Amino acid sequence: MSTVVFVHAHPDDESSQTSGSMARAVKEGHRVVLVVATNGDHGDAPGDLADGETVVDRRRAEAEAAAAVIGTHRIEWLGYADSGMTGWSQNEHESSFFTADTEVAAERVAAVLREEDADVVVGYDWHGGYGHPDHVKVHAVTKRAAELAGTPRYLEASMNRDAMVRGFEAAREAGMDVGDWDPSQAMDDGNPLGSSESELHWACDVSDYLAVKREALKAHASQGDAQGMLSMPEQMFAQGFSWEHFIEPGRPDGMVAGWFLDE
Repeated sequence: MSTVVFVHAHPDDESSQTSGSMARAVKEGHRVVLVVATNGDHGDAPGDLADGETVVDRRRAEAEAAAAVIGTHRIEWLGYADSGMTGWSQNEHESSFFTADTEVAAERVAAVLREEDADVVVGYDWHGGYGHPDHVKVHAVTKRAAELAGTPRYLEASMNRDAMVRGFEAAREAGMDVGDWDPSQAMDDGNPLGSSESELHWACDVSDYLAVKREALKAHASQGDAQGMLSMPEQMFAQGFSWEHFIEPGRPDGMVAGWFLDE
């Protein structure tokens, strides 16, 4: 059995991006650890905060609830401030993850990898999937942490842009309302969404864990993005979330439909 550490930028990223793989790993007897880089303090502020309760308090509680759904064995919080979206003034705040010294942050993640004797660590692709400053930082920090700790395998979670474009075009041709969103367009940092299939190495079938993914997203009830995903028709949700994709630097080119923990 393996120990797998997933590094995510904000509370709820684990549920939307890798909860299927996390739940599958837990089910198969692997140890799953989650490292969350920021407190998510620039997320949506719910209207039902109790006296003295902060957005950070709520989001941490929601992440703990999601972890219980997934079966995550440990959550480690780095405690950096949310840096906000590309170009926001919060990017440069002295406590933001974006401004954190990469080597210092990487050593903090590496300490977790050493404590856990991790076999695999999972970060994000080079532009964090969609260019969010905290996601881009997760890429740099996790990659360096794997080097510092000597973790045997380093993977990068990404999105299959080609599949998303195919699904978008099929929905539009079927007359569905797709709004203004187009997965083929550049994100706010000028880079494309996710990765092309030629860049990906693993397509992991997590269709058996869609119910877990839904429940994990429900745990993040304060966040509009999570609720937007849950509002998708069941067929569309299944189409969008039945597969999770990863890059594994150093592997031969070519996307394989398989499970990275079978190796």
